[in-house]
Amino acid sequence: MTAEVIDGVACAASIESSLQIRIDSLKQQGIIPHLAVVIVGEDPASHVYVRAKQRACERLGINSTRIDLPEETSFEQLAEIVQDLNTDDSVHGILVQSPLPNGINELAITDMIEPSKDVDGFHPVNLGRLVQSRDDGQIPCTPYGVMELLHWAGIELTGKRAVVIGRSFNVGMSQALLLAQKGADATVTIVHSKTQNPEEVCKEADILIAAVGVPEMVLASWIKPGAVVIDVGVNRVEDSSKERGYRLAGDVHPDVADVASALSPVPGGVGPMTIAMLMSNTVRSSEKKL
Repeated sequence: MTAEVIDGVACAASIESSLQIRIDSLKQQGIIPHLAVVIVGEDPASHVYVRAKQRACERLGINSTRIDLPEETSFEQLAEIVQDLNTDDSVHGILVQSPLPNGINELAITDMIEPSKDVDGFHPVNLGRLVQSRDDGQIPCTPYGVMELLHWAGIELTGKRAVVIGRSFNVGMSQALLLAQKGADATVTIVHSKTQNPEEVCKEADILIAAVGVPEMVLASWIKPGAVVIDVGVNRVEDSSKERGYRLAGDVHPDVADVASALSPVPGGVGPMTIAMLMSNTVRSSEKKL
């Protein structure tokens, strides 16, 4: 068996096409969606991610403001910028790129963002609405993207056994909630660092979502033959054969493709979907101004 590739690039392009219609409609009514991104410090990966978000805004005609701050920025200085963006009616989405430098409480900054402008979906109000299965909050972009990717690929979820590896609030826990909600109706198990015999739990999964941040941890022997595997991980692995000195690896070992029926690639799988759903959340926030 060779797994079918679940192409996140193609799926993201489809979502952008549908967003373009909504953006054009907003512009006809005098509203231009506007995303503000704040980046603190010089973390290389963060700058790569921010540039990708800027390019997506340019493709769609979304206004994009980038605020670059030095590493020594204080909590108070960052908080003041967030508050200014909250009160700026021309800004519909606010994203503070993580990780933040040591000494800045990331959760406290997230709490300050106006929930309707929290296009990352990390504010406690939005996470609480997710727990309640409400549709009036912003959904964290990565798990939202995974759900859209599964739907686009025609993967049936109802009654299926889904296993999520990882329990972070922004990916793993949110992913589990989305999979279990009415309309998706999967039966969900979360595997984490204290799970006994995680490989045995994973082998029961019809759908496996790996979001643990450990390169190639999920082996082919963990996979039920014919399972669908979504690899959320993006890890830098040293590789002297590469010009840049590293390669990108997911949380799933490449050999899983020999066992699974379908597999999302890294790169080109969940990554483009995360950015597409960020654009979707920004457009949704803009539409609330109508």
